[in-house]
Amino acid sequence: MSASAPASAPAPASSTDLNARHSALALALALPADTVLYLLLPMFAPAFGVSVAEAGILLAANRLIRIMGYGWVAKFYARRGDRPTGTLAVIAAAIAALGYATLSGIWLLLPMRLLWGLAFAALNLSTQAMSTAEAVGAARRSGRSRAIVAVGPMLALPIGALLAEAYGPRAIFYVLAVVAVLGLWAARRLPAEPHPVPATSRRVRLPGSLDVWSFLEGFTLDGLFIMGLGYLGKDLLPGGAVLAAGLLMALRYFSELLLAPLGGHMAEKIGAERLLVTLSLMTTVVLVGFGAGWLWSCAAAIVVLRALQLPLISPIVAHRTPGPGRVQALAARNVWRDIGAGTGPLAAGVLLPIVPSIWIYAVSAGLLAISAVAVVVRR
Repeated sequence: MSASAPASAPAPASSTDLNARHSALALALALPADTVLYLLLPMFAPAFGVSVAEAGILLAANRLIRIMGYGWVAKFYARRGDRPTGTLAVIAAAIAALGYATLSGIWLLLPMRLLWGLAFAALNLSTQAMSTAEAVGAARRSGRSRAIVAVGPMLALPIGALLAEAYGPRAIFYVLAVVAVLGLWAARRLPAEPHPVPATSRRVRLPGSLDVWSFLEGFTLDGLFIMGLGYLGKDLLPGGAVLAAGLLMALRYFSELLLAPLGGHMAEKIGAERLLVTLSLMTTVVLVGFGAGWLWSCAAAIVVLRALQLPLISPIVAHRTPGPGRVQALAARNVWRDIGAGTGPLAAGVLLPIVPSIWIYAVSAGLLAISAVAVVVRR
């Protein structure tokens, strides 16, 4: 009697899939020091030798350096390749984490924030470029990449909060510096080949539809929404324990872990552009409800919709810029998002105390809806 044939083994992951996972893992291990700093620095500013106002400057500094330096990072990344760039970025992230643990005062911590900003730009660009290296499956890889990246902050935030309450806010960063160093294992497995660099043009280019959407998405969801959640909900939340705040922040990354792969899978089925417009229009409706006072239910819906949208923009950019300009195009979208996310909190701080929230969020929702439709109308 012949033996039955063994069950077929699953197909091995392609090199593109492995590269996307390794780049995401490197960022997942480097990112926790930054997210935990966002949790602890405003709460324990004196322990870091800074005022609350200086803490705000430090938390914004990494985004500001990215706005100015993304172009330089993109050129370095394209010429050197993922392995050298990722290795340097992981080392820089570990140095920054060690600085958070040992240095005090704004002038000593500021260089650490600038160093981290450049490191994040490089690692973030690598995850997007590796996920979109092949057109087939780009949305699926982008979703899985976002999920892998989310694991690091999701675990680090509640653990960091517990350790901060037990041992103070500085000790956790020694641990996170070691965690960042572990990212070298993933970075050293990335390809070392450079990326093609297109001929640069000195002509000033007006922002396109994707640029405008990226700006408004950052302005609205990473700026107005986050600031408004704290401002409008401050009287509804119980006492501000460190652990409670850490768990709330971790929920954002938990939603990305669960839903970003789903968003990528949906994009493969119905198209990234169509899904982007659909989710953006749904988000605008929920934003109006958020401004009208349905705070927590709408906030939960916005977190879900945001997580589903995260893997969509990179495949769209790669589809529209399939040649040597792909890396620079991805970097440009990140710059516009950072500009929006940087100006959103400033606008919220000025407008929320003096303008009814329904008007703030209705107007911003309308602009986001127009920009989403323009993504498919004006290519």
